[in-house]
Amino acid sequence: MGTRPFVVASISICLVPGAECVYAQSAPESEVLPAIEVIAPPPTSARPATRPARGATAPRVTRNVRRVLVYPTAPTPTARSGMDVDKVPAAINAVGAGQIARTDSLDVAVALQQHVPGVILSDTTGNPFMPDVQFRGFVASPVAGTPQGLAVYQNGIRINEAFGDTVNWDLIPTAAIRSVTVVTNNPAFGLNALGGAVNVLMKDGFNYKGAEINTMGGSFGRIQSSAQYGQQFDNWSVYGALEGVRDNGFRNFSESAIRRFYGDVGYRTDSSEFHLNVGVAKNNFGATAAVPVELLQKYWGATYTTPQTTDNRVAYANLTGKVEVSPTWTIEGSARVRTFRQKTVDGNPTETEPCAADPGLLCFNDDDVPANGLNGVQLANPFPADAVLGQIDRTTTRSTTTGATLQATNTDQLFGHNNQFMIGTSFDSGVTRFGASAELGTIGSNYVVSGSGIFLGPSGEPVSIGPVSLRATNRYTGVYALDTFDVTDRFSISGGGRFNYASINLQDLIGTDLNGSHTFSRFNPMIGGTYKITPELTAYAGYSEANRAPTPLELACADPARPCIVAAFLIADPPLKQVVSRTVEAGFRGTKELNIGTLGWKVGAFRATNADDILAIPSELQGFGYFQNVGRTRRQGIEAQVNLTSKTLQLYASYSLVDARFLDPLTLNSHSPFADPVTGLIQVLPGNRIPAIPRNRVKFGFDYAVTDAFKVGGDALFVGSQYFAGDESNQAARLPGYSVFNVHASYQINKTFQIYGRVDNILDNRYATYGTFFERGDVPNFANGGVDFIDPRTVTPARPRAFYAGLKATF
Repeated sequence: MGTRPFVVASISICLVPGAECVYAQSAPESEVLPAIEVIAPPPTSARPATRPARGATAPRVTRNVRRVLVYPTAPTPTARSGMDVDKVPAAINAVGAGQIARTDSLDVAVALQQHVPGVILSDTTGNPFMPDVQFRGFVASPVAGTPQGLAVYQNGIRINEAFGDTVNWDLIPTAAIRSVTVVTNNPAFGLNALGGAVNVLMKDGFNYKGAEINTMGGSFGRIQSSAQYGQQFDNWSVYGALEGVRDNGFRNFSESAIRRFYGDVGYRTDSSEFHLNVGVAKNNFGATAAVPVELLQKYWGATYTTPQTTDNRVAYANLTGKVEVSPTWTIEGSARVRTFRQKTVDGNPTETEPCAADPGLLCFNDDDVPANGLNGVQLANPFPADAVLGQIDRTTTRSTTTGATLQATNTDQLFGHNNQFMIGTSFDSGVTRFGASAELGTIGSNYVVSGSGIFLGPSGEPVSIGPVSLRATNRYTGVYALDTFDVTDRFSISGGGRFNYASINLQDLIGTDLNGSHTFSRFNPMIGGTYKITPELTAYAGYSEANRAPTPLELACADPARPCIVAAFLIADPPLKQVVSRTVEAGFRGTKELNIGTLGWKVGAFRATNADDILAIPSELQGFGYFQNVGRTRRQGIEAQVNLTSKTLQLYASYSLVDARFLDPLTLNSHSPFADPVTGLIQVLPGNRIPAIPRNRVKFGFDYAVTDAFKVGGDALFVGSQYFAGDESNQAARLPGYSVFNVHASYQINKTFQIYGRVDNILDNRYATYGTFFERGDVPNFANGGVDFIDPRTVTPARPRAFYAGLKATF
């Protein structure tokens, strides 16, 4: 074969992935998918009967050059690694830097919600920079205790945190993102990819050249700014991005501060490429969480029991390399280290109360069970008789993760047909130190918990609270292989799998209750195929399996008889089973050139069935819970998307249906008003819908160039109703659906400066994206004279109408 040069193309992809529809040369940041140009393989009749002898030089054959859009097949940091998008036996979901910039947000999750049909954002924390990203009913959340279902990678680094598999979206430097793909039907992405994986590729000086400064400000004290610079110097390149955000929030105590840096140094030759990229971030948030609906009726910015703050810090370094050792063999690898620290402060109601027999002493949960101090002695009651007691829970998580990946790719023909074979291995090790404490205090009429300096020791029967100091060690090893074989020029099949091995060790640094050692292993297969019915229409179908090992957090809190304050106070518990997901999907995608532009579309269906799914189950104690295998669950649905692109108009619309249900009967604790008044239990029947997963999502957006300099656009989101978390029996009224409309405009003053503005939620709709139930009697309704709350619903209100304006300078 002749040589196969790789050339990064500066192109703009004009519609849904899966079609070759390059319409103009454009800035690199407008790419949706990485693109390469390859020399087309010779036709079958022209293939030589024998290969050249070892050491001999093959005759150079001039071939037509074709452009290939590349979709990732494994979590490698190289943008040019992957598969021809026409051969991917799964739905294609990709977001480029230009689409991220269109949102005028330094939160990549906003762009995912706009452009990926199955993605919606849910706000459980009450802070817009800490969203739950939900795809097809599977979640990647920053909230400890949320059962995670998506694996997330940044330049090949797994960024699901070691202790709870949580994903802190605020730590990703958004301005530095080149592309984001949401990958399904591919076990190569390792543990936790039950619903798929989010693969984030970053910019470097080879694909981004120039400089940009972008500053925006507006409602609720928002001011944000980003700067980036990239340049190539012969074989070397440099890139750097710096971001900062300050936002006061529309709710009390909901301030945010974000500081992020990302840098990359690269070196490239004709046959190799190496990069060292580093990043740091220091972010602080007021996470105001859900609030009783009775308080929201009086003030939309209300909060309930504060302080609730989160402090995130991260630093990482990633060394990557890729070498073409022959015309058909490529070796690539990476080695990385990442440190993460999180501190949380959470004001809550408390189960501590004056003892019935002696009000001068404190009891916990029951009025005759002692509440002990750190020294194990029952606490005296220093609080006034009319005080409303609360507690401030604090946690500290410190994790250091290291890892390495090695992968080889071969493109030799097989039986005279084109073939791509990939084999790789990865290893990740994480060491986490977790600590928690609880300080008693009083709750004021503004729902602020004031500490007393008195800390709770082990208390409860059985013990369900007390200080924690835990060391957790995770070791994840994977070996994977995938192959794509062209049966004909139109028909390609893919197959392969990955073997995962997880080892989790827990060491109690105070006593012995939390000690434990757990191992999980599984081989996950994958098979699929694509058929190009016409040059403008492709069909695909595939089947895959994935597994998720329980996290250290879940393993340390899994006993219904000894519930924990989730993410804070851990108890020795029985082991959990790993979750196994089996997914089948199929569909069509295509493109069509029209007089008004390029039309692209896709439609598909999926079904994912989880065995031994894990849920966070509330206990009868408010704020306490445990993790439990709940049998089989199923998420199935359809996704449809259409794009129209021309030089003056870009239009997209999508619809997604996600039907998520329990398949086995369950009896669960719940704070639902329909729970048994004596036992606090609800009965879940097969076919009941899983809460917090809306069934219907509709998205629409457009950009129109009024003139070469003046552009206007807008987007809309319609989300259907959902059941409240805690209403697994589907008896209560659902959280209403909502619709949001945003508009934006920009004016290019000259080649350097652009001014822009946007209005979010232009109709000022008042809605909530998440709802659950709370214990009405724990704290009085101070806003209504101190009587008890009547309505058990508590929701996280969405941001009202907001105005923003900015200035962008490009050099």
